[in-house]
This record gives sequence, structure tokens and C-alpha cells, in this order.
Amino acid sequence: MPVSDTIAAPPAPPVPATPDDVPGWFFRADQAAFAHLLHRQTAAGTAGDLLEMGAYLGRSAILLGSHLQPGETFTVCDLFDLDAPDDDNSAEMTMSYRETLTRRAFEANYRAFHPELPVIVQAPTSVLADGRIPAGSCRFVHIDASHLYEHVAGDILVARDALAENGLVALDDYRAPHTPGVAAAVWEAVFTLGLRPVLLTPEKFYGTWGDPDAVRADLLDRDWRAEGYRLDEEHLAEQVCHRLAWDEPAARARRAAPPRSLPRRIALDLLPPVATRAVRRALRAARRP
Repeated sequence: MPVSDTIAAPPAPPVPATPDDVPGWFFRADQAAFAHLLHRQTAAGTAGDLLEMGAYLGRSAILLGSHLQPGETFTVCDLFDLDAPDDDNSAEMTMSYRETLTRRAFEANYRAFHPELPVIVQAPTSVLADGRIPAGSCRFVHIDASHLYEHVAGDILVARDALAENGLVALDDYRAPHTPGVAAAVWEAVFTLGLRPVLLTPEKFYGTWGDPDAVRADLLDRDWRAEGYRLDEEHLAEQVCHRLAWDEPAARARRAAPPRSLPRRIALDLLPPVATRAVRRALRAARRP
């Protein structure tokens, strides 16, 4: 038989059954923080577009897309499998994800959970500085692209211009040992550009150029500890923010605790949220010595 000149296409990537099947570094505390903050915005009637700079294979984009409301636009900007525009960025891509990151894989993962793709800008995030994201149009921006200081500093400026008055920005890898450029850009924005920290997790920094007290109130209107998280208050340069982290020992202890009585479960399920929180606070106070 003659040898065919046709080159077989590479096999399609496996379809993920859950978002957690998508490779990436989007962990439990940040999944909860994203979902909570986005839900609270929607519940308060806050409309606005969503923007993600750096998407990898779509794990966080899938969650963001779940909170997209009618009339809003979700834009994802990533190089995917394009060449980086400079040697430093190219070296970073080769070290971290050159072999796995493709636009095809991102789109397949996203379509496993959403019928329509976001607006995809396959280019360096620096192209967003040209005004293609309307000023003040976004309620939430996620920055997780290059780890180089110059690039992150530029992404922060794009986010500042894109965000509406009380919009939120989440920045990945602000404290990782191998990403000092991100830390430099983040804290520079806090001390010189008016970015106000509201929440820190082991992986991400959350801030706003708007009213941080409103965001903190939304965060504190939830019993995080009852769900197995730690929530601690910090003071930074006369500003208050909180640290959120998954507390595995506390979660194990909670799972091992005896089940609540049926009358108590019914009461907590049927009471309105404000009354439920009051009951839980009273019960915790009664258990203290």
C-alpha cells in the first residue's frame, strides 16, 4: 500500500468532567473567594465585564464564565501557543508550560462547561493597553500572565483603567519565591498607585481602587471558619485586609463532629441568613469556657 502524505492531527485533549480535572494552579481558597465576591457583586446589582490576563488551560476562566451575566462580556487574553515577544518571557514560558499550553486545549476545556467561548485575545497582555477594554467597564479582573515585573506592572495599569469604581483585581503569585517581580509590582501599586488590599490567600492578592470597606463587609458576611477556612485580620500601612486559607485540620475536625440534632438542622435551614448567623454566633459563644 502507498504511504499516505497526510499527517494525522494530534489527538483531542480529554474532556474534563469537573473544573478540578483541568490542570492548573487555582486552589480551593481562591475558588471560594472568586465565587463569593462575584456572587456578591451580582446580588448587589453590580454589573460589569470580566477580564482575565493569563488563562493557562482555563481552570479559573471556567469559574469566571459561570458568573457572567446577560449583557456582560468576558475577555481572556493569553499568548497560548504563540511565541513570546521577548527572550525573558519566552524563557519563562519554556520553563513553565510550553509543552502543555495551547489555545485548542483551553477552548476544549472551556466548552466542556459553557456553550460559548469568551472573547479571546491571543496576544501579549500589553496589547490591552491600546484601549480595546473600555475604561471603567469591568467589575472583576484576574491577572495571572507573565511573572516579570515590567509585564505585571503594565497589567496592573490595564486593570486600573478597566475597572469600574468599586471593581476588584485579583493578582496571582504575589508571594511565591520564584516570582519576585510580581511581588514588586503588587506592593508598588499599593504604596504608589492607590491599590487597596482587601484579601490575601496563599496564592492571590485581592484589591480595589474603590471602597475596600464594602468588599470587607461582603467577606465578613460569611462564616468561613464553619466551612473549614481560616480568616484572619491584618493591618498593612494603616489599611485593614484579611487572610483566607483552607484549614485542613479544622475541616477534618468539623467532618468528625457529631451531626446536629434534627430540630437544630431544621431551624438553621429555615431561618433567614441574618437570623442563622445570629444563632451560630450564640451557639459558639455558649461553647466557650
